[in-house]
Amino acid sequence: MTRQIVLDTETTGLEWQNGDRLIELGCVELVGRKRTGRHLHLYVNPEREVPEGAVAVHGITTEFLADKPRFRDVVDQFVDFVRGAELIIHNAAFDVGFLDNELSIVKRSPLREICVWPAIDTVRMARDMFPGKRANLDALCERFGIENSHREFHGALLDAELLVEVYLAMTRGQESLIIDLEPEPAAVRAAAAARPRGALRQVRATAEEIAEHERVLADIDKASGGATVWRSLEPATTN
Repeated sequence: MTRQIVLDTETTGLEWQNGDRLIELGCVELVGRKRTGRHLHLYVNPEREVPEGAVAVHGITTEFLADKPRFRDVVDQFVDFVRGAELIIHNAAFDVGFLDNELSIVKRSPLREICVWPAIDTVRMARDMFPGKRANLDALCERFGIENSHREFHGALLDAELLVEVYLAMTRGQESLIIDLEPEPAAVRAAAAARPRGALRQVRATAEEIAEHERVLADIDKASGGATVWRSLEPATTN
C-alpha cells in the first residue's frame, strides 16, 4: 500500500531566498489512506530572530526556540521519517522551498530525491475542485464540516492533522478504488482454485438475430454512401 506523509511547516517569514528559516515541522503518516498513529513533530532553532509579524501568525517566539535543536541536529530524523513516502502538502511550493533550503544548507539531497515525486498539493486540488472559491485550510475545513475551532494559531502538527481530514474528504471516492486494487486474500484465491470448472457455455445468435444485424449494417452502409469500412473488409463469399 502507498505510504503517505501529510506535512506542514512554520517559518520565520515567507521567503527562504531572503534568509527566512524553518522553525516547526509536523508530519502525520498514512498507509492505505488510514492513520498509522505515527507522527513527527519538531521545533527547530532557526539561528536568527523570529519577527513579530511571524509570531502573530504562529505564536512561536525567539525565546521559545533558543534551546531547540538546529536543523542539522534533526535532519536524519526527518529524512528517515519521510524517505520513500508520497508527500501531501497544502501549498507545496512554499513548504518544499523551505525544506529544500534547509537540506541544502546541511548538504543533503532535496526532497525530490528522497520521496515519491511530485508531492500532492492540496491547494491545487482545491482550486481545481472549487474554482473561484477560497482554498485556505480554514475555508476547506468549513466546506467539509471539519472541526477547527481550536486553531487559534497556525501550528505545523495541528495543521497537518487538519489537512489529513481535508485530504481524505477531498479524495473520498478513491477508497473503493484502493480496495479494488488490493490483492485477494489467500483464502479467496484457494477457494477459487478449488471451484469445479465446467465447460464454457456457448451462446449463438439465431437466424432471425443474424438477419436483423445484417439489415442494420446495410442501413448504416447506405446512409454513409457506401463508406463503411467493415464492408470493404468482409471476406469474399466462397461457393
